[in-house]
Amino acid sequence: MSDPITCPECEGRRGQRLGRMFLTCRFCQGRGWVGGAHEPAERDQNPPPVQPPAWEHKAWADPVVAAALPCRYCLGARSVAHVDEDSGTLLMAAFPGCADVV
Repeated sequence: MSDPITCPECEGRRGQRLGRMFLTCRFCQGRGWVGGAHEPAERDQNPPPVQPPAWEHKAWADPVVAAALPCRYCLGARSVAHVDEDSGTLLMAAFPGCADVV
């Protein structure tokens, strides 16, 4: 354990703002500092198993779900979201796989 210091990832800002949305820092978990009982190096070294992407979820094997939502990627909205970290904005773009389908 070490004495608390300012988080090196978020520099004490506790996270990142994207428009009206605030995403907490994953390193300090939104505290703005690390150390003491909240030392990242002291955390469990066995990470949880990697989850499959949403379009490979086991729910798609259910024929009712597959029939209700025509596309596994955009869920029928024909657009997808993209986070532009340089400008700090959330962009919506037409999904090329479904944009032409009426």
